[in-house]
Amino acid sequence: MSDSVRLDVWLWSVRVFKTRSISTTAIRGGKVRVNGQHHKASYGVKVGDEVRVRIEGFDRVLLVKQLLRKRVGAPVAAQAYEDKSPPRPAREFVAPSSRRERGLGRPTKRDRREIDSLLGRSARDGGEDWPGLEHFRDGEE
Repeated sequence: MSDSVRLDVWLWSVRVFKTRSISTTAIRGGKVRVNGQHHKASYGVKVGDEVRVRIEGFDRVLLVKQLLRKRVGAPVAAQAYEDKSPPRPAREFVAPSSRRERGLGRPTKRDRREIDSLLGRSARDGGEDWPGLEHFRDGEE
């Protein structure tokens, strides 16, 4: 039994990535570092190596404790590494947007007027709420 396993195989087998091809793509894309350096997917990972994986803008830091060549269940996979990742920052609350339901299309003139009245704005009040809005006939007469 050799003392190293391919980087892409190890990441797939410990369930960091769902498929080996996704693992390989992430490695090629520079999202994976071993001991602070970028390597190819064929690089041999050894026990004691620090693998840093960037997923969704967050770094996972994994210390290799056991070499796996085949994909295993989650409880066994969790024993193959020590997770030294910093805690994820708390997500900020984002208020639901006031977007229209999909498929309703553009608001009608009546809908727009109702929306404007709910928001307390009007197109006729001198344009404070609607900067730059002028009627094209204002200059005439």
